[in-house]
Amino acid sequence: MIKVSDQAKAKAVQLMTEEGFNPAEDYIRVGVKSGGCSGLEYVLRFDNQKADTDQIFEDNNIKIVVDKKSILYLAGTTLEYSGGLNGKGFVFNNPNASRTCGCGESFSL
Repeated sequence: MIKVSDQAKAKAVQLMTEEGFNPAEDYIRVGVKSGGCSGLEYVLRFDNQKADTDQIFEDNNIKIVVDKKSILYLAGTTLEYSGGLNGKGFVFNNPNASRTCGCGESFSL
């Protein structure tokens, strides 16, 4: 399961609406791919379609879609949003990550 903080929900709803997505029906697609300075990097985008092998989670009235391969890396993750002086953006609080890079966009297990 993937959780969504209140701050991430508010920002996701705002951005989805600005980009022509419907937050009540469309998804945030979250995944993992090879790359980044720690070996794996997070992928996040808005989507209105899902594949048969995708898993759908809903938390805080936000639908999250995760591909079958990525779910093993993301189980228990909380999607958060940071708007502080150190940078703005979505942040993955992943309990499975043993090491993360300085920017928080990549990790290793």
